[in-house]
Amino acid sequence: MIIAVNTQLLLPGRLDGIGWFTYETLKRITRNHPEHTFYFIFDRTPDIGLSFPSNVIFKVLSPPSRHPFLWFLRFEILLPFLLKKIKADIFLSPDGWMTLGTKIPCINVIHDLNFHHCPGDVPFWIRLYYNSLFPRYARKARRVATVSQYSKQDIAKTYRIDPGKIDVMHNGCNLAYSPQSEETCRKVREKYSDGNPFFLYVGALIPRKNIANMLRAFDRFKETDSTNTKLIIIGQKKWWTNQINEAYETMQFKDDVMFHGRKGVDELNILYAASTGLLLVSVFEGFGIPILEAFHSETAVITSNVSSMPEVAGDAALLVDPTSVGEIADAMTRLSTDVSLRNRLIEKGKVRRELFSWDQTANRLWDCIEMVKTEIQAGK
Repeated sequence: MIIAVNTQLLLPGRLDGIGWFTYETLKRITRNHPEHTFYFIFDRTPDIGLSFPSNVIFKVLSPPSRHPFLWFLRFEILLPFLLKKIKADIFLSPDGWMTLGTKIPCINVIHDLNFHHCPGDVPFWIRLYYNSLFPRYARKARRVATVSQYSKQDIAKTYRIDPGKIDVMHNGCNLAYSPQSEETCRKVREKYSDGNPFFLYVGALIPRKNIANMLRAFDRFKETDSTNTKLIIIGQKKWWTNQINEAYETMQFKDDVMFHGRKGVDELNILYAASTGLLLVSVFEGFGIPILEAFHSETAVITSNVSSMPEVAGDAALLVDPTSVGEIADAMTRLSTDVSLRNRLIEKGKVRRELFSWDQTANRLWDCIEMVKTEIQAGK
């Protein structure tokens, strides 16, 4: 088969959750199936560091598309011609974008519908594009894949499509995340928090991540904290809203909040390992990869009791109501003061993490491709 793949988000050094899904699954699928030819379709010259087997051909479909008007040009006008030219048998899109302009069977990975449920996080034109075209993509796709049972039910209900058409393949975790020695953790605390304990947040600073309530909860936690605990925030201030800014500026203990932008895997790993615990108290997540990263780094987790997060965390985290500042603050106090609780959660995290791996994810995505291949051969 000739399998064309949308790889516009395969950007080494700038991979987010969807980018990691794309990289980790394609790395395994192309290696495990040398009998097939894969065309990776980029919107700019691919990074010279990208290494894939010889059955992968890189194609650049210009111009670079990071705007809805250019997305439309790319996916609805230019892409159908390219798919016909390379005689693709299947088009796979790991990031939700697809095309309505081809009869070639398509497999579309829609990770979640955050843009539908949290529209304020997304600029108007991007939100309009997503809400206009993603439902049509989902209905047109031969199969839809997603990363949690929560997202499967959400997509089926919101877009009114048969749940039997949707395949679930949970995300995995980069195995570079691992526990660190106490000496390494001590040095990290010296570097980032003046030797003090700290809670860690990893992710974009956008409203659906519940940044404002996280800051308010940390401020409340600090009122009774006797350990001089800090809050380290790793992520870009992509959509730093007035609500988030107000929550930050009115904090009594805002000097104990430290912003450090994006970090690579190695630095993130030691930050996780040295932390008192991860804070991921979003109001909406399609999966929540930082939960797995924390499990592999062997630190405790506080996360929300809504959307997909309980599905990922199981009983290995403290689950809180993300709308309750008091609940979040109380969970922070418990982790900060109860060493035995932290250790129990870490042990449960070691067990829980074994349920998720990129090998499983890649195998399930390949099963999805095989189902479409079988349908094609049967003339369906």
